[in-house]
Amino acid sequence: MIPPQEASARRREIEEKLKQEEETLSFIRDSLEKSDQLTKNMVSILSSFESRLMKLENSIIPVHKQTENLQRLQENVEKTLSCLDHVISYYHVASDTEKIIREGPTGRLEEYLESMAKIQKAVEYFQDNSPDSPELNKVKLLFERGKESLESEFRSLMTRHSKVVSPVLILDLISGDDELEVQEDVTLEHLPESVLQDVVRISRWLVEYGRNQDFMNVYYQIRSSQLDRSIKGLKEHFRKNSSSSGVPYSPAIPNKRKDTPTKKPVKRPGTIRKAQNLLKQYSQHGLDGKKGGSNLIPLEGHEHDFRVKHLSEALNDKHGPLAGRDDMLDVETDAYIHCVSAFVKLAQSEYHLLMDIIPEHHQKKTFDSLIQDALDGLMLEGENIVSAARKAIIRHDFSTVLTVFPILRHLKQTKPEFDQVLQGTAASTKNKLPGLITSMETIGAKALEDFADNIKNDPDKEYNMPKDGTVHELTSNAILFLQQLLDFQETAGAMLASQVLGDTYNIPLDPRETSSSATSYSSEFSKRLLSTYICKVLGNLQLNLLSKSKVYEDPALSAIFLHNNYNYILKSLEKSELIQLVAVTQKTAERSYREHIEQQIQTYQRSWLKVTDYIAEKSLPIFQPGVKLRDKERQMIKERFKGFNDGLEELCKIQKAWAIPDTEQRDKIRQAQKNIVKDTYGAFLHRYSSVPFTKNPEKYIKYRVEQVGDMIDRLFDTSA
Repeated sequence: MIPPQEASARRREIEEKLKQEEETLSFIRDSLEKSDQLTKNMVSILSSFESRLMKLENSIIPVHKQTENLQRLQENVEKTLSCLDHVISYYHVASDTEKIIREGPTGRLEEYLESMAKIQKAVEYFQDNSPDSPELNKVKLLFERGKESLESEFRSLMTRHSKVVSPVLILDLISGDDELEVQEDVTLEHLPESVLQDVVRISRWLVEYGRNQDFMNVYYQIRSSQLDRSIKGLKEHFRKNSSSSGVPYSPAIPNKRKDTPTKKPVKRPGTIRKAQNLLKQYSQHGLDGKKGGSNLIPLEGHEHDFRVKHLSEALNDKHGPLAGRDDMLDVETDAYIHCVSAFVKLAQSEYHLLMDIIPEHHQKKTFDSLIQDALDGLMLEGENIVSAARKAIIRHDFSTVLTVFPILRHLKQTKPEFDQVLQGTAASTKNKLPGLITSMETIGAKALEDFADNIKNDPDKEYNMPKDGTVHELTSNAILFLQQLLDFQETAGAMLASQVLGDTYNIPLDPRETSSSATSYSSEFSKRLLSTYICKVLGNLQLNLLSKSKVYEDPALSAIFLHNNYNYILKSLEKSELIQLVAVTQKTAERSYREHIEQQIQTYQRSWLKVTDYIAEKSLPIFQPGVKLRDKERQMIKERFKGFNDGLEELCKIQKAWAIPDTEQRDKIRQAQKNIVKDTYGAFLHRYSSVPFTKNPEKYIKYRVEQVGDMIDRLFDTSA
């Protein structure tokens, strides 16, 4: 049971809470009434606003639609006016541009092309919208006149500014690849930059709007003429300025700095000038010329002049020396070789220029036409060289044929660049150089074969034989010719290989040494062919020399003749690379020549038997010391002395006029003969000098042993 006090307190607490709740409820009721009132007021305001908006919308919408229509009408009017202005402007194009077109594009190309663009648009407008309008004919005529003026300007710019490339600049250009020092690049400016830009713009306009390709013909004709004249100018430069001392070359171009290193002379190909230098060396120093660095045979007396004459004839026409002829050949050869290189460089430069001016799909055809005149000129000159070589072969003038070798070598070396330059041209254009190379290889191989046959069949002419037994003209010519081939080993080997001469020389063809092309052989095979050819020439020469030696009535002189020629051949082979080439197919060639030389020395020594046999111990009479000689014995001793003296004097008189130009061989032969004769004579003199076989011993004992040696020392010496 809850105590009364707690119940009273509890009741009071509940009553207070009830009172508070009633107050809260009363506040909420008042708030709801106010909220209802505000809601009613808002609804009333919104209803009024909606009513007003509806009235406003009903008033504005018609106005908006009317305004929109007005704006559309205004835009249409403006567009119509603009179109009218545009159309009207086409009618004024002719009058606005006629003066500019009449005055031409010179000096005002930009403005001129803008006018042409306006005329072009006018033509298109009238064609589309008013094809029967007289204005169309007017702007068409104006357009055609403007196009003709642009074509004329193109021609004028190309003609006025296309200049022939100077020979000096061409030589700088083609020598740039060989320079070791760092040099400034040599570039060709065919057209000034500003002119080039104008030409390019005109060409592009003519292609795009002019629908005209005639300007391409104008372009190639002008540039073709300049290319051809540039190459001909270089050739003329050689002809005017070349001398035997070297190729004309002007090492500086005008705009080079002063500190630019001086250019070296253009590298010259090996030509017949090497033979001229050999002739000069031989004539000054003999064949062992100390100054010349060669240890071949020195020449003495009148045979020196005779030998030089032979060498001169080897270098000149077989019918007689022609002063300056080989210099001219050398100049022509150098000029042609440099013109070939110049063509490649200039053609490359022309193609780069053409790429900027001519549309891409016309470039190859235009370039093909552009280079034809210059290329045909080179090919014609090359064929003339082949024709001249063919005639020279008929005359047996093989020094002239040598001009083909450096040219052919250069053409082969240049062929990759040629092929690259001519890439994309017609097949007939591409085949011109290979055709010339084939012609030169054919004529070269013909020359080699005919030379070998000429060596074999050279007649034995008694008046043409050296009276002193020195080196024959045929030998010097043959060796000199073979020495020239050293500079053209690959070229000569390829000539032989191109004619498939392996069958001629009984050299089997190894499939590994050949390709599908008849002119493509391995260098080793070509080298063997050339070695076999040289051995063939030397073999023919040896047979001919043997035949010629029979012209001499004296077997000793015949032996000296063969000795001199064999020795000259051997020394010439040893002092050049010929011996290495010969050794490719003939390993024992050097030993064989030495054996031949020794054999001829022995043959020569037998000529002294008729002298030494008089005093040889085996034929001397036997007598007892202190016993008086009988008349028969005294007469025999006198005959021995007389026979020896007469034979010695006769041989020395005859053989003193003979020649052994090689100092080493001459001394060797003298010394060997001197030892034999002195020993034999010394023994004979020792036995009979004190024997009383005569009352006048000085009549028979005419020479002391030393005198005999001195007489032999003067053999083969025309100056003694």
